[in-house]
Amino acid sequence: MFKSISINKSGFIDKAKIILSPNFDNRPTKSTISLIVIHNISLPPGIYEGKYIFDLFTNKLSPDDHEYFRSITNLKVSSHFLIRRDGSLFQFVSCLDRAWHAGESTWRGINNCNDFSIGIELEGSDYDAFETNQYDCLKELIQCLIKEYPIISIAGHSDIAPSRKTDPGPYFKWDKIKTCFDQLTYKS
Repeated sequence: MFKSISINKSGFIDKAKIILSPNFDNRPTKSTISLIVIHNISLPPGIYEGKYIFDLFTNKLSPDDHEYFRSITNLKVSSHFLIRRDGSLFQFVSCLDRAWHAGESTWRGINNCNDFSIGIELEGSDYDAFETNQYDCLKELIQCLIKEYPIISIAGHSDIAPSRKTDPGPYFKWDKIKTCFDQLTYKS
């Protein structure tokens, strides 16, 4: 994987491939980046390595490309990062901005997790194991983010929106990133 990654003053990771999403806005004033949210995504569901995740996050998804897309083509969503099955890292939104990944959500009694979180999508699903390359990249990315921002928690999408979401799913191995938890200011 990467020898070391760093983040610049604009909130972009130096080793990430940048594909800018229009689906973001400013974080609220006095908002502190304190949470990392881990997701899974595949488009169409269960299919990997296509262009459709990029199309979704850049509002280019065509409803004619797959039946499933008809139900999501009008969504305006994004995430800060995507880690593909091969471990390649993409960034869509600066960490300094609010990506639209969490939806209606609550963490430790605070609503609207997009305001204070960084979203990381892993290409995958609730039905398949994630790849070693993905865990390696995720661990390095989290360690970089913890050094730069006052992250106090790492959670799954299912933790912040339990009535709506199941990701990162039962195949996500939290123990693969357990050393990241040791670096947090507050233990999740």
